Amino acid sequence: MSRIIMASLAVLLVMAAALVLLFSADHVGAAFPGANGKIVFSTWRDGNYEIYVMNANGSGQTNLTNNAAAMDRTPAWSPDGSKIVFQRNLEIYVMNANGTGQTNLTNNAAGDQEPDWSPDGSKIAFRSSRDGNVEIYKMNADGSGQTRLTNNTREDAHPAWSPDGSKIAFAHNLTGEFQVYTMNANGSGQANLSNNISNDWEPDWQPLGPVGGVADLPDAGVSSGVDYAVLAGGLVAALLALTASAWLARRRWLR
Repeated sequence: MSRIIMASLAVLLVMAAALVLLFSADHVGAAFPGANGKIVFSTWRDGNYEIYVMNANGSGQTNLTNNAAAMDRTPAWSPDGSKIVFQRNLEIYVMNANGTGQTNLTNNAAGDQEPDWSPDGSKIAFRSSRDGNVEIYKMNADGSGQTRLTNNTREDAHPAWSPDGSKIAFAHNLTGEFQVYTMNANGSGQANLSNNISNDWEPDWQPLGPVGGVADLPDAGVSSGVDYAVLAGGLVAALLALTASAWLARRRWLR
């Protein structure tokens, strides 16, 4: 019987240790899994718009595009951090995180702008005027499968994927004023959310758990990831004390 108890306690200890890692302050509530990396941005410091990256503390500012003949703007990291999508003049390009491999994805004479990655990195949403009116499109990450999602007589802009990839928020010029809409990832179910007489645009989704396989627990009555770590640590300490007590009791029984 004592061996069964000891084995059970060992399993509980492993589970408690996993809880400490799972609910550490750096993990719970993070917008994306993993540590913070570099920041990408566009700048006019070289006399034209270029894409730069810098470390999270502002150091190491580096020009990635180095193209004096172009205007490079609206950069966005791929979800895995390996690539950057951006707008060069009126085309959508992608490049590696170090600036190499700059590739035109849209190759269209019309204006293609405002790219946004889907959460799984497989799709890119963007706006295009290729059909005579600015509409929302999506394409595969390699530029194939370019598909029109909206079909409105007025301008659609600022596409933003939902964190689960099922919907896209965007701004639609309804009656001369932009309103925030959402639609399914295939373009169906377009709905006006803001319903305001003024301009509403540039939507962005708040990510909520599970994130990267880790559930956010906003209603657990605990204020932060630090508290979760403390609770998990207390559980480990309690289990250690229980294990020690069981071991001492077993030694007394054997005497």
